[in-house]
Amino acid sequence: PGGCPAGCECSEAAKTVKCVNGNLTEVPPDLPPYVRNLFITGNPLRRLPAGAFAAQRLAELGALNLSGNHLRVVEAGALSALPSLRQLDLSGNPLASLSPQAFGQGGSPLEELALRGALRDQGALLGLAALLQAGALRNLSRLELADNGLLLLPAGMFGALPALRHLDLSNNSLVGLRNVSFQGLGQLQSLNLSDNSLGVLRNGTLAQWRGLPALRRIGFGRNAWVCDCAIEDLVAWLKESDQVEGKEALTCAHPEKMQGKALLKINASDLNCSVPVDLPSQLQTSYVFLGIVLALIGAIFLLVLYLNRKGIKKWMHNIRDACRDHMEGYHYRYEINADPRLTNLSSNSDV
Repeated sequence: PGGCPAGCECSEAAKTVKCVNGNLTEVPPDLPPYVRNLFITGNPLRRLPAGAFAAQRLAELGALNLSGNHLRVVEAGALSALPSLRQLDLSGNPLASLSPQAFGQGGSPLEELALRGALRDQGALLGLAALLQAGALRNLSRLELADNGLLLLPAGMFGALPALRHLDLSNNSLVGLRNVSFQGLGQLQSLNLSDNSLGVLRNGTLAQWRGLPALRRIGFGRNAWVCDCAIEDLVAWLKESDQVEGKEALTCAHPEKMQGKALLKINASDLNCSVPVDLPSQLQTSYVFLGIVLALIGAIFLLVLYLNRKGIKKWMHNIRDACRDHMEGYHYRYEINADPRLTNLSSNSDV
């Protein structure tokens, strides 16, 4: 007790233990009880099992850095025996599984969690979402999820973080935030969305940000903004909001004719939104108009027939009489041709 594990450097005065690049495959079992700051980095540590710190009674451990190892699995209960833990860094680990019960059933006092470059596996991302949604980290004030190549975030991921103040989602590949809810983040002060693939932000997301009283810093730099009619809401919000840092430098990436144009300088005339762009709606409108025209023509035709019904009736009678007279002539001719006597008589008469 009070000694220093092999491969580590200990400072009782600074309450710090550093086990850096020490070829460790597990958490040292003989950590000194005075440790407050523990660094286990650059080791081939692949798994953090249940009760990894349980036998050591590290009642004062407040900052734990496990970055840059080879961690793939964090099991249920792996961090449950750290009652004073406030800061945890798991960055730079190829996590494949992060148990929603990693901090045990009762939750954790954790305030800062860093997972930069550790969530490239979908299983680890879903595990984190389940962990946050379960309410195990309700004291969390800083969450760093940068450098993970994220395309979309699980729905409701931040719904149980009432104390969150700083959220870093920079340097990912986020294409939209439609399924992300920021409601309930009343303490959120800064949101970093720079270096993503955002093309447009919908009015629903902007309205949520308007309703966050503490939100003062939003980073949007280096995104692929698509400057068509759908960006009107974002441009209007940028012009009236003082939350966005460096908004003067935000420029269009698409289409080509708008490339490089500052978002704050976009006008309605630039977007040409008066021209219909919905072809199915145009076709539907054309079909309705055509139906109305045909119905009108049909009604006029029937009206003309009704107004001229007497003349049409007389005309029909004349046609009938003419046809009848014509048929009687044919019948008479047939009778003459059929009777030999009448045929001879007709011939003599001709002579």
